[in-house]
Amino acid sequence: MSQMVNIPVNDIAPLAEIHDYSFYYFIALILVVIVVIITALIVGLKYLRHRQKSVRRLAYEQLSTIDLGEPKRAAYAMSELGRVFAHDNERTEKAFHNLFERLEPYKYAPKVEMIDEETLGYYHLYLGIVDV
Repeated sequence: MSQMVNIPVNDIAPLAEIHDYSFYYFIALILVVIVVIITALIVGLKYLRHRQKSVRRLAYEQLSTIDLGEPKRAAYAMSELGRVFAHDNERTEKAFHNLFERLEPYKYAPKVEMIDEETLGYYHLYLGIVDV
């Protein structure tokens, strides 16, 4: 055994240096994920800002901002825009029918007075009933 100890070992190669790039891959992956998230947020915010309003929402906005200073035009506008919501359910149908009957004297006369408080009450009640 003593002879074996003195034999020089020549076949074993020294340790080879292996480059480890996994840290760089991890950082690149995180940057790509951050860029994708930021892009998704920007696209989502642009969509939310520029999405079009529904026909019902536009009709409700116009119905609620009618100029009551001109009673004849206001009566026609209430009748026209109110039809959009008239057939939603039985309650809105009855409310629209009542409002429509109250508006008739303001539509067909050449000169009309200002809309009375009772008709305005029906108008505001109808606005409250409508679901947008």
